[in-house]
Amino acid sequence: MAKLLRKPKRNPLSKGVCIVHDVKEGNTPLEYVGFSVIDLDKGAVFEEMLTDQECCAVILTGKATVTAGEQTFESLGTRETVFEKVPTDSVYITKEETYRIQGETDTRVALCYAPGLTKRPNRLLSAKDIQPEHRGIKMNQRSVHNILPDSLDVADSLLVVEVYTESGNFSSYPPHKHDQDNLPYESLLEETYYHEQDPPQGFVFQRVYTDDRSLDESMAVENEDVVLVPAGYHPVGVPDGYTSYYLNVMAGPKRIWKFHNDPAHEWILDREDS
Repeated sequence: MAKLLRKPKRNPLSKGVCIVHDVKEGNTPLEYVGFSVIDLDKGAVFEEMLTDQECCAVILTGKATVTAGEQTFESLGTRETVFEKVPTDSVYITKEETYRIQGETDTRVALCYAPGLTKRPNRLLSAKDIQPEHRGIKMNQRSVHNILPDSLDVADSLLVVEVYTESGNFSSYPPHKHDQDNLPYESLLEETYYHEQDPPQGFVFQRVYTDDRSLDESMAVENEDVVLVPAGYHPVGVPDGYTSYYLNVMAGPKRIWKFHNDPAHEWILDREDS
């Protein structure tokens, strides 16, 4: 198994709460990004106290109530499956805060972590404020929901986005990277990809590689897998007949997304028919 590929594991945490993924210090090469996926039965409660990290709780499916500090956000979540392709609700939670998530239905929640540098207001990131964005042409097309983009001054470190790529298309393509602290040309951002496929027996291909090939892993990524991107280019290819969903979490020393395309493949952007 590739060292960057993480398979889902259903580890019970408490009654009605299961940890599906738990990428954290001690089991990851990532310094800035942490990531978890939890499943909550209806009525079940997950609670966590943050120390020096901020968190974005993304309601992937189902409905939940999120309490952060003295604020309570009820009936969050907009879909029964991510492939309804509508934006969902999320909550930004600042560092040094205790928060609580209760499932109003069976619920899946992604917890996205990064260094918290200041105390900020907890904030609802409402689905109604997200406008789906279309990117790419030809066989390089995808739809994007910007949950926590760098244009939104809400967080210290976190960037969160979800992406749909249709059958036969490539995404994160041409291959790009953001592993150098060299602004304004490129920013240093680690990344995680949480993948789902429709139908669920599908798979996608993802390659993570650096210019010098000191890192070069190609993976067949199945439903509910997570891929870690500590550095390098990281394109995704979707086979015919399947639709890809992934949730990206990025963080680094500066909360700016500035990427650099692989020069060997950037020529596709300059075609006369583009």
